Amino acid sequence: MIEEQKVLNLLGMATRAGKLTTGEDLSLKEIRNLSAKVVIVATDASENTKKKISDKCNYYHIPFIIHFTRSELSQAIGRERTICTITDNGFGKNSENYYQFNWRVITWLKTCL
Repeated sequence: MIEEQKVLNLLGMATRAGKLTTGEDLSLKEIRNLSAKVVIVATDASENTKKKISDKCNYYHIPFIIHFTRSELSQAIGRERTICTITDNGFGKNSENYYQFNWRVITWLKTCL
């Protein structure tokens, strides 16, 4: 639980630093431009949204995490959103490190969709 709170705090800092893109359309644009470092999707996002984001992330080899609820993400970033895209390497690596993600774990998560 403490690690999850650290990631939510990190999302808030990334928002204030201007290194976080929110929303489906802007996140897809960042993924296509290869400027997305990590994409975080809320667990209660629609199945269509989850599939669209996971397909794009798989195609462009960008790690994504399906975790947190919409309300948790929204509280962390100050906006009602289900998708957050970190566009800075430092913030992206930190969020991955908190969850101790490596490519095997990310691949496993992708197969769970």
